[in-house]
Amino acid sequence: MKATDTLRQEHQAVKLMIQIMEAMSFRIRAGRSVQRQYLDNMIDFLKVFVDRCHHAKEEEILFPALEDAGVSKDGGPIGEMLAEHVLGREYIRSINRALLNYGSGGASDPMELTNYIHAYIDLLNEHILKENEVLFPLADRLLTEEIQDGLNYQFEDLEEKIVGLGKHDELHKMLEKMSDTYLV
Repeated sequence: MKATDTLRQEHQAVKLMIQIMEAMSFRIRAGRSVQRQYLDNMIDFLKVFVDRCHHAKEEEILFPALEDAGVSKDGGPIGEMLAEHVLGREYIRSINRALLNYGSGGASDPMELTNYIHAYIDLLNEHILKENEVLFPLADRLLTEEIQDGLNYQFEDLEEKIVGLGKHDELHKMLEKMSDTYLV
């Protein structure tokens, strides 16, 4: 399997989380309850799976390989993806700050929380589309099968070092449980 296929598969998990986030946000806006544990799980998934795992694979492994193949980091698709990763991290921090007070009698407004969630959803949807339709096809044209195989091994090593053994599977199980709760 190509390294880009690995990243595309991870996008499927992110898209499922996007659906869950939309459902939770709808409930919050309608004044219905959302279990705090699931909101915390959402943040954990975004921080660990999306940012520390998926984006790290791109930033530390795929993008340097593309640069080695002649793709400029500045002004092109790599630079745009990096800028969106930075913006995504800011949205995660904003969602997390809004969550700290949400439901605890704090000053945070449910609309503030859901606005940040929707802004991040919009960013992720556009980001995934750009990667799937532009960046990954570019990588598939420029990177040989051997290079892609090597990238996949590096992905596995990075994932083990950053998130640890079993965390990826744990996050997928959590995603299934949240899906069963919010997407029925």
